Amino acid sequence: MNDEPPKFDRRMLEALICPRTHGRLEYDAKAQELVSKAGNLAFPIRNGIPVMLVDEARVLD
Repeated sequence: MNDEPPKFDRRMLEALICPRTHGRLEYDAKAQELVSKAGNLAFPIRNGIPVMLVDEARVLD
């Protein structure tokens, strides 16, 4: 049995945009987040699924 969470499919980056800025996202594999530099937000990836809600995003430092 594999205890690792499902991996994020990088091909999803082609279809996903930041819900605040409608700009491009970058994948941070280590933090398991999609980062919007323009929006200054990082969206979490949970169980391989990006949570694209501004209320769930982390504000970048």
